[in-house]
Amino acid sequence: MATFQTLPGFREFYPEDLVRRNHLFRLWRQAANSFGFAEYDAPVLEPLELYTAKSGPEIEGQLFSFTDKGGRQVALRPEMTPTVCRLVGAKASALKRPIKWFSIGEFYRYERMQKGRGRCFHQFNADIFGEPGPEAEIELIALLIQCFGAFGLTEEDFHVRLSDRNLWFYYLGALGLDDARIRGVLGAVDRYEKYGDDAFKAYAEQFGGLEESLKARILGFLKINSLAAIEQAIGELAAPAGGVGAPADKLQARLADWKKLLGALDAMGLARFVTVDFGVVRGLAYYTGFVFEAFDRKGELRALAGGGRYDDLVEKLGGPALPAVGFAIGDMTFGLLLEQRGLTPKFVTGPDVYCVIGGEAERLAAFRDIHALRSAGFRVEYPLKEVAFGKQFKAAAESGAKVALIYGGDELAKGVVKLRDLTQRSEVEVPRDQVAAAVRDLLAGP
Repeated sequence: MATFQTLPGFREFYPEDLVRRNHLFRLWRQAANSFGFAEYDAPVLEPLELYTAKSGPEIEGQLFSFTDKGGRQVALRPEMTPTVCRLVGAKASALKRPIKWFSIGEFYRYERMQKGRGRCFHQFNADIFGEPGPEAEIELIALLIQCFGAFGLTEEDFHVRLSDRNLWFYYLGALGLDDARIRGVLGAVDRYEKYGDDAFKAYAEQFGGLEESLKARILGFLKINSLAAIEQAIGELAAPAGGVGAPADKLQARLADWKKLLGALDAMGLARFVTVDFGVVRGLAYYTGFVFEAFDRKGELRALAGGGRYDDLVEKLGGPALPAVGFAIGDMTFGLLLEQRGLTPKFVTGPDVYCVIGGEAERLAAFRDIHALRSAGFRVEYPLKEVAFGKQFKAAAESGAKVALIYGGDELAKGVVKLRDLTQRSEVEVPRDQVAAAVRDLLAGP
C-alpha cells in the first residue's frame, strides 16, 4: 500500500510543533492589541486577477492558480495586502480613520524551497489606512520592533533597514530616467545585495545597456546611511550638477518626513533598532514611499519582515483614494531566529490535574468533579480505563500535572478526596464539595 506524504514545501504541525507556532501567534496578537489594532480574517482563495494585475511579476510567477468548477480563474493567496485593500475599500466610508487592522494567516507561493522558505507559510500582517503622513510608519515600525522584542530579541539580534522609494524616484528622475527605466533600476537595486553587478543585467538587456556613469551614480546613492547623508542628497537633488532637479518643496517635505520619523523612533527609545539603508526598495510593484525590512544582525537569514507604504493600491482595486502602510512577519524565518538565539521555550502541555481513580464506583463519583473542574477552565486528565493505582501514580508524575486527585474507596466512604501536590510532594484530604476551590487555591500559588 502506498504511503502518503505531505506535499513538497507544505508543513504539518504535530502537537509539539503547534504549541510553538501558537506561542508566536499569541505574542504577536498581544503586541497588536497593545497598539490598538483590530484583528480580521479573509478567504485563502481569491480571484486570480487580484494578484496578476496588482502585485507584479515577482508574485505572478509564484501563484498556486487554477480554474475552479465554476470556470473562474482563482489563486491561493500569496500575500494579504491586495485582500485587505479590497476589504477596506468596500467599507471605507463606514470605517473610522485611521484604520488599524492586523491578521495572522496562511499563505501559498510556488517557489524554490530553502532554509526559512516553504510553499506554505504563516504571516503576521499589520496595516494602517487613512494616515498620509509618517505618523503611520512611526506606529508600524514601533509595532514591528515590539513583535520581535516580545520574544526577548534585542538590538543585538535584529535591525530594521529603512529606505525611501520616493527619494529614489526623485533622484533617478533628476538623472533623466523615465518611469519604466526608474522601475528597472529599482529592480536591480532590489537584487544588488545578493547578485552584485549581475543584478543590472536585466536592466541592460531591456534598455540596451547601462552607462558606467549612471551605474556609478546609482551605486553612490545606495551608500546613503544616515539622516545627514539624506539631507546632503536632497540638497544635491534640488540643485543638480546636470539634468533636471526635483521640485524643492517636495524635497523639503520629504526631509521633514524623515526627520519626524527618525525623531519619533528615537524618542521612543527605538533608534538603536533602525538603520538607514537605501539598498532596500522592496520588489512588489505597489510600494510608493517609505519601505523597510527587518534582518538578523548576523546576516545569516533571509528577511525576517518587510513592508512599506502603498498609497495607490486601494484605489486601483476599485476603492476610494486611501493612503496605506503595512508590514508582514513570516513565521518560518522568525522561528529560525528564535532557535538560533536559544529563545524557543520548552513547552509543558500536560494537564493541571490528574485524577487517580479506584474502581468503577469511584470513577462515577470522580466524573462529577472532573466535569466541574473542566468547566472552570482547568485541564484535567484521567485513565480512560481501569488501571492499577501504581501505574496511575506513575502516569500522573509523567504527565506534568501539578495536582493529583485520588479517588479511592476509603476516601469516598469518608466523603473526601485526597489532593496531592505533585510539586511539593504533600497531601491533604479535601471534602467532596470543596474540591474545585482547593484545586484553584493550590494552582494559584502563594
